[in-house]
Amino acid sequence: MELTIECQKRAVDSKPNALRRSGLIPAVLYGHNGVESLELTVAAKAAEFLVRDAVVKKSRIQVSIPELSWSGQAVLQEVHAHPANRSLYHLSFFAVPS
Repeated sequence: MELTIECQKRAVDSKPNALRRSGLIPAVLYGHNGVESLELTVAAKAAEFLVRDAVVKKSRIQVSIPELSWSGQAVLQEVHAHPANRSLYHLSFFAVPS
C-alpha cells in the first residue's frame, strides 16, 4: 500500500494554533535539499489517516508539494500529539534520497 500526502508551504508569520483551528497541521520536511528544511502544512484529516496507516521511522511516504513543484519519498520521523485526546500537533518528515 502506497502512502501519499499533499502538503502546502507554510507562511513564515503563521501561528501554529491558528493553523490547527483552521483544519491544518503544521509539519516540517528535513533534508529535501541538503541541510535545508521546509515548513509545511497538511490537512488535518489527511494527517490523521497517514498517522493511522504509517509506521513512524519505517514507512516510506510519497510527499508532494505542488506550489514548489517538489515530490519525493520521505519517512515520517516524528509525530507530536496531545497526550489526553491524541489530536495531532505537528509532523516531521525526513526526505529519503531516490
